[in-house]
Amino acid sequence: MKIVLVGAGSAQFGCGTLGDIFMSRTLKGSEVVLHDINEEALDSTLKVALAAVKEHSLDYRLSGTVNRREAFRGADFIISSIEVGNRFLLWDEDWKVPLQYGIHQVYGENGGPGGIFHSLRIIPHVLDIVRDAMELCPKAYIFNYSNPMTAICTAVKRAFPGARFIGLCHEIGWLYRWLPRLLSKKAEDFHFRAAGLNHFSCMLEIHDKKTGKDLYPEVKAKAEAFFSREPGYSDLLDSFRETGTMEEAEKYEKSGPSKAGNYYWADKRIAKFMLENYGLLPITTDSHFGEYIAWAADIADHRGILDFYDIYKVMMAVAHDRHIKLETKERVVPIIDGILGNEGFEEAAVNIQNNGIIKNLPDWICVEVPAIVDAKGVNGLDMGELPRGYAALLRSYCGVYDMTAEAAIHKRKDYAIQALLANPVVNKASHVKELMQRMIDQQNKWLGYLK
Repeated sequence: MKIVLVGAGSAQFGCGTLGDIFMSRTLKGSEVVLHDINEEALDSTLKVALAAVKEHSLDYRLSGTVNRREAFRGADFIISSIEVGNRFLLWDEDWKVPLQYGIHQVYGENGGPGGIFHSLRIIPHVLDIVRDAMELCPKAYIFNYSNPMTAICTAVKRAFPGARFIGLCHEIGWLYRWLPRLLSKKAEDFHFRAAGLNHFSCMLEIHDKKTGKDLYPEVKAKAEAFFSREPGYSDLLDSFRETGTMEEAEKYEKSGPSKAGNYYWADKRIAKFMLENYGLLPITTDSHFGEYIAWAADIADHRGILDFYDIYKVMMAVAHDRHIKLETKERVVPIIDGILGNEGFEEAAVNIQNNGIIKNLPDWICVEVPAIVDAKGVNGLDMGELPRGYAALLRSYCGVYDMTAEAAIHKRKDYAIQALLANPVVNKASHVKELMQRMIDQQNKWLGYLK
């Protein structure tokens, strides 16, 4: 096999994914090509990887290149995690400039007007990656980690319907951390399924594996007590303020979020509201869910969001230790193993084109659903119809993704403006054109293509 890592200069993505590959059951003897446009960062990751291969006598051939087309020739699997520009500087602009025009949004990374600007910056670069892949290795599987996930996946499948393009997000993992504590059960004792849109998804069912008993009534019955004792954003971040931001961030990076009872980035207010009014538990415990809903700004834990945003920037600043850990952290390599080994297991969440998987959402939208992984690829399970109220929330954002994809593919500023006007979070219209032009001027390097 030939595996290409796009964005390999990132210490977190490059070294982490290499550690996963080195632990694979089926990829031994493969060629791994690291690609990044930052030659210095790429060389740093490659040196660490080569040292790990030598130290552990691993059967892999490694190389690195800044030439994407060279990297893609003959590739079987492409794993991509890219961002454009200064992540936090641009995120600040996505979040705060719309606020000046009277538009309140939660985060603004994936949804809301900020999510549109983020999408419009990154989609053209992902389309370039897929264009090269379709020319040089058209049968390769392309796994995408970049956000905004649904916007990217929807645009790619519209522009390149034949691409084997799959989005992966680890947000589903929060359920494995919350549910055992909520139900006082081991994760291996229950099975759940969730579906929706990326960062905008809810658990639809949960059953006891042995008895088949429906455990959702128990989740609802125990949720109030669980949320009252479970620390949320602001509760947790008090410790960061007390002990010193940098020191506590470094401690967090070493312990990891799975350390029992210590760190859970949880906006309990949105989760509780969804349970109370829709009978559904969001799969993401942070505030991303609220980015797509107009009323979420009235519910969200704003102090916690601001505190988390500040500490997250610090955490990312200290998370640059280039070290290969021989352990599996993400799901992409087990999925590759599953395809090559025809394993037929159920993967909890992938982002793929709907095409009837969820009956009451458009076929063209990319949905986040469980899937079967085998020699046929990654194929979503039939989820039928989602609960009507929940589906109504999702449908209200589908039009935003439609026009965002059109704007990025056709380089149309008027379509981008229409995406803003379709957005449920945008409740002011008189200055939307001015807002769009301001963002194009301010981020001209990435948005100047919109005419």
